Amino acid sequence: MEATKVAQEDQANCDSDDKIETEVCIWESENLEQPLLRDQWRRKLDFLIACMGFSIGLGNVWRFPYLCYKNGGGAFLIPYFISVFMAGIPLFLLEVTMGQFMSRGAIAAWDLCPIFRGLGCASTLINFMVNCYYTVILSWGLHYLFASFTWVLPWTKCDQWWNTANCRTYQSGANASEPVANVSVPNANVLASDPATEYWENRVLGLSPGIEDAGNIRWELALCLLLAWLIIFLCICKGIKTSGKVMYVTATSPYLFMIILLIRTALLDGAQEGIIYYLKPDWSRLADMTVWSDAGTQIFFSYALSLGALTALGSYNTFYHNSIRDCCLFAAANTLTSFMAGFVIFATLGYMAHTSKVPISLVAESGPGLAFVIYPKALGTMPASPIWSVCFFLMLLLLGVDSMFGGVEGFVAALVDFFPRIHSNTRLRCTVVGVVCLVSYIVGLTMVTNGGMYVFQLFDYYSGSRIIVIVGFLESVAIGYFYGARRFTNHMRCMYGIALGIIPTLFWCVLTPIFTVLLFVFSAIIYEELTYRRAGQLIPYQFPSWSVKLGWFLASSSLFLIPITMIVQVLRTPGSLCQRLRFLLQPQLPESVVQKLEDYKRTLRNNHKSSSRSSRPNSDGNSLQVTDVVDALKTSAQTSSVL
Repeated sequence: MEATKVAQEDQANCDSDDKIETEVCIWESENLEQPLLRDQWRRKLDFLIACMGFSIGLGNVWRFPYLCYKNGGGAFLIPYFISVFMAGIPLFLLEVTMGQFMSRGAIAAWDLCPIFRGLGCASTLINFMVNCYYTVILSWGLHYLFASFTWVLPWTKCDQWWNTANCRTYQSGANASEPVANVSVPNANVLASDPATEYWENRVLGLSPGIEDAGNIRWELALCLLLAWLIIFLCICKGIKTSGKVMYVTATSPYLFMIILLIRTALLDGAQEGIIYYLKPDWSRLADMTVWSDAGTQIFFSYALSLGALTALGSYNTFYHNSIRDCCLFAAANTLTSFMAGFVIFATLGYMAHTSKVPISLVAESGPGLAFVIYPKALGTMPASPIWSVCFFLMLLLLGVDSMFGGVEGFVAALVDFFPRIHSNTRLRCTVVGVVCLVSYIVGLTMVTNGGMYVFQLFDYYSGSRIIVIVGFLESVAIGYFYGARRFTNHMRCMYGIALGIIPTLFWCVLTPIFTVLLFVFSAIIYEELTYRRAGQLIPYQFPSWSVKLGWFLASSSLFLIPITMIVQVLRTPGSLCQRLRFLLQPQLPESVVQKLEDYKRTLRNNHKSSSRSSRPNSDGNSLQVTDVVDALKTSAQTSSVL
């Protein structure tokens, strides 16, 4: 009863004097020593730069502009911003705060509610699969970057050994979507091709007829892939002290190249028409669930949610770092980057449509086709084209590399948290990072064969998308209902010195779960089996049934880890079933976190005693939140070793 009265007085003081409490909490944050159990960012800006570098990547350049054009132009901004506020910001703040509060990576951070450790395992596995295929894109970018150091770009002519009889040089009035008229073609379902497309499919990929024909390893791509992984290894093997410095270059330099390209493309003929097509609103599209599904999944991709890497990056913050401020700045930077990239891309597409005298719909494309076919084709028609080609592919490379820094660091952090001494042993850490990079490289080799593009499509289509939406839903439910949104909000108040009121509870308990469920339902309704249409083919390639099953195995393998981990946790915990479940629902935090919560509670009590104003206790039960956490941790600390 006495503890209850004290806790009620503490909470009443919080509610009645927010300003004084905030000042005291900030004063405490500046005087409490931080136990350096792991590396920490040297500067406050390091974390924001790392998050921007990790999350703002190729999807902002080649996916958002096309989705905006495809889904109603300016009208697409409505579901986009709704998705930002319903899922992007709440889940970003949740994942970062978990890592910062626990000073742990994606798996160990779920000691907040141990029965949900499987969510961390699922996020980590998804992160690994994304890392494996994302680096393949870097190998393509490296290939094009090296090929750009020439006087004449190799994808501008039809007289090379990789060109076919269907190749037509890109010129004014040439429409590659029309059947070949003056060329002898053995297959009537073949369209005219162009040198940029044939360079991509025949020279770079050596594309086979289907996934059944894996063919041989493309050794040029294999070496580029090896170089990409070597760069990643050298930059992150010694931890964030090294990668944090590199990210200042890799995260900011793309903006310089993007601005240069924006100025250049804006001066091209037809650029204005392209930008109009990009932003012209079609309000009728808002009634299409595809638009809402695309907007929501784009937020999950561009914010890198449900991958566990944000939790790892947040774990390197000091306990009292203001991540709310960083969250707002990150959301603004992410959105502005996507819009800027859209202007660059569609100014270029408008120029292409104007030059070839065809509608923009015939040149607009998304994904690898935009970055490695459409844009190189446009670059090849510009004066001093090699210079602009180097700028573009260097921008893509930097965007991809710093995304990989965060992705691989998130995966490594989840592993080494089980062996804490690795954090302070550079040699052991380099060994772990080296093994992770080597295994990922071996997996990536399956995507640089003649049939590698089909394997890449499987990973890209099935390993993410709907699965990360499900993980985001479960994260919100786990914190909102099982751990307690109000309890978690109290922790945030201690960490950030800001009273957030009922807003986080409203999102994590109601709005975000409902939104993610609707997003998953919409994406399930509009689901179509994966196809791939290569250039010159009227009928797209249909993936065989066994490959579709393989794709669903990739998708479901991460989700299976959630119930499997729950079952293992229950079996390994002593006691009756009720006792096991009760124990696994109790937070098991590090001793340093327990001490901070006790200091915070003590500060509130002292502040209450010294206040001249009277405060009445709350009747809603919220006053027990901090005390409950500390008491529960004390009772569970003795048996936490069984987990």
